[in-house]
Amino acid sequence: MNEDVIRNGKVVFITYSVLDEAGRVMGQQDMPTGYVQGAGSGLFAPIERGLEGHCVGERVEISVSPEEGFGPRDPELTIVEDLDNVPPEFRRVGAEAEFQNEAGDVVSFRVVQIKDGQVTLDGNHPLAGQTATCVVDVVSVREATAQEVETGFPLEQGPPPMH
Repeated sequence: MNEDVIRNGKVVFITYSVLDEAGRVMGQQDMPTGYVQGAGSGLFAPIERGLEGHCVGERVEISVSPEEGFGPRDPELTIVEDLDNVPPEFRRVGAEAEFQNEAGDVVSFRVVQIKDGQVTLDGNHPLAGQTATCVVDVVSVREATAQEVETGFPLEQGPPPMH
């Protein structure tokens, strides 16, 4: 059997781009990032399923639904405030602010719109509610050690950012 084929128990290094429904690049990883196939690394399940059986050098496009990826949009995470109530450093589209809720959880919000004297803040992930496309390039594949299978990650790297 070809050792460069992705299957459970293999360390896989990939580079990738994440595109929104309009085809805009929303995230990109040009430095190879690794995980262990089938070992619970936290990589989105559709990506692991989509890479199964592929080889080094292949490019794979994988569709990730909101349910298996970035989640549905939560309308309760959208807040509209009067511009006067927002500190000056957050009066620009793209600004990010963190707020703590009653339970002590910290939620990051982005300024997504400023219009008619009001600021709209959104705590949803930018890809929430969207089917994302992940364009993945397989960089390397090798057998995982027992320790790597246990942790889900190659020894030479920590957890991947796409989870």
